[in-house]
Amino acid sequence: MKFHTNDEKPVRRPRAHVLSRKMDRVFTELYSIASFIGRFFKEVFLPPYEFKEIIRQCFEIGVKSLPLISLTGFIIGIVFMNQSRPSLAEFGATSWLPSLVSLAIVRALAPLVTALIGAGRIGSMIGAELGSMKVTEQIEAMEVSATNPFKFLVVSRVLATTFMIPALMMYTMLVALLGAFLNVNANEGTSFTTYFTQVFDAITFLDIFSSVIKSALFGFTIGVVGCYKGYHSSKGTEGVGKAANSSVVTAMFLVFIEELLSLQIITALR
Repeated sequence: MKFHTNDEKPVRRPRAHVLSRKMDRVFTELYSIASFIGRFFKEVFLPPYEFKEIIRQCFEIGVKSLPLISLTGFIIGIVFMNQSRPSLAEFGATSWLPSLVSLAIVRALAPLVTALIGAGRIGSMIGAELGSMKVTEQIEAMEVSATNPFKFLVVSRVLATTFMIPALMMYTMLVALLGAFLNVNANEGTSFTTYFTQVFDAITFLDIFSSVIKSALFGFTIGVVGCYKGYHSSKGTEGVGKAANSSVVTAMFLVFIEELLSLQIITALR
């Protein structure tokens, strides 16, 4: 048996966690995300520039998304026109349908729907692609072969999503307005010239500019989230599935938060 004298001081064990296990994990994750974004802004301005890979990613993200975007935008225009007609018909104001639908599509529906489709299709694609490369050690192989994997894989994809989501948003806007025109033409007999005259009279430059800026922010968010989840995936094939799923859920959540904040700012400016 060991006895302690009064001169001996008890040994203090170091604390395992600063705050708690969950809180430490949250702050560690936030620091990792901030470092990831900071590295992106550092790498994007430094040579070499992967123009071929950026163009290839723009094709994968933009052109291959056109069929889904076309169908979705067309249906949105028709459905929103049908839903708006009964409310305006009660007040005898069906002539205001083109103006109402154009404002809703340009200001909110086109950017948000495009971002959600992008988060579902593009975010999962990026997360799964980079996740599979991570677990099969292809990223480490690129480092050995004197290739910067972060610039080649991450920077090119984030830039492609930032450029292509606004372009897809403008296309969604056009298709949705055409779908709404077919509906209002079939029911009210509004001509093509009259319809688009009312549409362009209702919207302003601030409406289009704010939608483009929002879409670029949404695209950047989708690209960063997908690349981060895939670049830091682990645990084999299970990690690839988790990276793809987490990319979609996180990107959609952040898109809704950004939409809410941007709405407050644009409303104040307007």
